[in-house]
Amino acid sequence: MAEFIKIYEANPNPKEMERAVNILIKGGLVIYPTDTVYSLGCDITNSRALERIAWIKGVKLAKANWSFVCADLSNLSDYVRQIDTATFKILKRALPGPYTFVLPGNNNLPKDFKKKKTVGIRVPDNTIARALVEGLGNPIVSTSIYDEDEVLEYTTDPELIFEKWQNQVDLVIDGGYGGNVASTVIDLSQGEPVLLREGKGDPDIF
Repeated sequence: MAEFIKIYEANPNPKEMERAVNILIKGGLVIYPTDTVYSLGCDITNSRALERIAWIKGVKLAKANWSFVCADLSNLSDYVRQIDTATFKILKRALPGPYTFVLPGNNNLPKDFKKKKTVGIRVPDNTIARALVEGLGNPIVSTSIYDEDEVLEYTTDPELIFEKWQNQVDLVIDGGYGGNVASTVIDLSQGEPVLLREGKGDPDIF
């Protein structure tokens, strides 16, 4: 059964954060808060953990479109081809924030994502999410969780999330009530911004 840890976003307890990071390091699956909805994530380099998420979500890993959650923009060059100044300015203006940006992937992508031409990058405006990535030392592959029984409603109460997911994941972080609107998704892979999904982030920010 999963662990359930209460962490306050305004002042995350270092010991509790360390416990959460260690679970990720060992290949565990963690449900954690972001600046939009609660997400399910794992270490980007752990194939077994990635396969577990794919199985839970009922998709083939090779075809999964998940976000890479980063602590800041310094991770970008690890996985994204060189981007122009205009694109970088857009990212700088919007992040951290409730956006997912689709960018062209490079040859350094972890082996499970080698065939991906593009990747979705997130830098959430949430202290807990970014601290998890910083502690792990590389991005977390992340996918939103929702309740199929409520016609794909996002679950916002951490205790209800734990009740539903406790036998499928290794940790649920209670970071307070989550939102029920996903991130705004913008494709920057061709240079000009293309809105793919309107969510919490203002699509006219650019």
